[in-house]
Amino acid sequence: MLTVRNVESYLKNLISEDTVDMNDMWETFKVFCREPVEGEEEKEILFQCGIYDYTGEDLFYFDFVRQFSIYKEDNHPHIEQLHCECVFEPTADLKKLEVSEWSMDYNEIEGFFAHIENLQEFKIPLNSKPIKLKIYQEEI
Repeated sequence: MLTVRNVESYLKNLISEDTVDMNDMWETFKVFCREPVEGEEEKEILFQCGIYDYTGEDLFYFDFVRQFSIYKEDNHPHIEQLHCECVFEPTADLKKLEVSEWSMDYNEIEGFFAHIENLQEFKIPLNSKPIKLKIYQEEI
């Protein structure tokens, strides 16, 4: 059974950080998102992209996130996010793209996936090669 503690290593086993096939990475991430995780109250998936300067350099980030909200006895959530983050050189086509979409805004996860796959912000980067793919988990 998957737990919040082992999802990062599990996803890293499914998706190599050397991956350059964006379609394959997305399909694998979708399969992962359908899998139950022990203690997960509800599925919370985020797709976000845009130009950011997290490293002091403007780069295009194309990020799929599965968020885990785990409620403790005091009903205060412990929140962790597992990122599958692709970084690209900011080409002219990518510079105009920015979006942030949560699965919670949809009745079911398949509707969310279909919506994401129809966004230009999703379609345009799929044919580009990332300079880096990073899978990491963080507490927020």
